[in-house]
Amino acid sequence: MLVGSFFASSAHAQTWMVSTTPYIKLGVLDKYNALGGFAAVFIVTNEKNGQEYLLTKQVAKGENGVDVFFPTEPSDPEYFKNMQGLAAQPTPGRYHWECRVNGKKAVGGFFMFPEVGNDITVVGGSASR
Repeated sequence: MLVGSFFASSAHAQTWMVSTTPYIKLGVLDKYNALGGFAAVFIVTNEKNGQEYLLTKQVAKGENGVDVFFPTEPSDPEYFKNMQGLAAQPTPGRYHWECRVNGKKAVGGFFMFPEVGNDITVVGGSASR
């Protein structure tokens, strides 16, 4: 007697999770290392609502600059926050920024925060024998 058995294994559809978070990298550099250490105060202003966000970074003697990301994760001990202590969010729109060293504007500019969206593809499974 020939016994055959077919086992159907069910495959599950693959489900992906997705995350897109834009960041802007800002920086200041004492090109000739003339200051020997300084406090860099980054100020980012949302043009739409006038909200200001600040972040102060200490640049140690022997280092000549620092880069920061806007917005900074609020879990970071040093993050961009407004006067009420709320963390900056990646809200689409135009922003102005500047970095002050010793109370004077050293550098600055503007940037546009993009709108982001995500597509999710579900790959369907099929039964096999």
